[in-house]
Amino acid sequence: MKKEDIIKSSREYTEIINKGKKIKSNNFSIYYRKNNNKNRYGISIPKKTGKAVIRNKIKRRIKNIIDNNKNSMQSSYDYVIIIRKGLLELTYLDIEKELLMLIKNIGDKK
Repeated sequence: MKKEDIIKSSREYTEIINKGKKIKSNNFSIYYRKNNNKNRYGISIPKKTGKAVIRNKIKRRIKNIIDNNKNSMQSSYDYVIIIRKGLLELTYLDIEKELLMLIKNIGDKK
């Protein structure tokens, strides 16, 4: 994932969470908002999920899923993806399937 595709400031995170729309599943909460540019992503994992090694591994997986499926995602959105603890038991393919299904549902709702 390129640096310009990442939401960096905490102000933007809170703005998207407070003013954006929300979609949930058992393992993800995704806040999203329309923007005038290209897609940007922010990934948040609470500390209670596990130690830093585990949290970073999950972030790398999510970023890899996003990179591999950029063409199938809606354009011009800001996404804040919040991970829940149950994600640790899932395989990579299950994570990918669930995340892509949620993002596809965002595109269907418009």
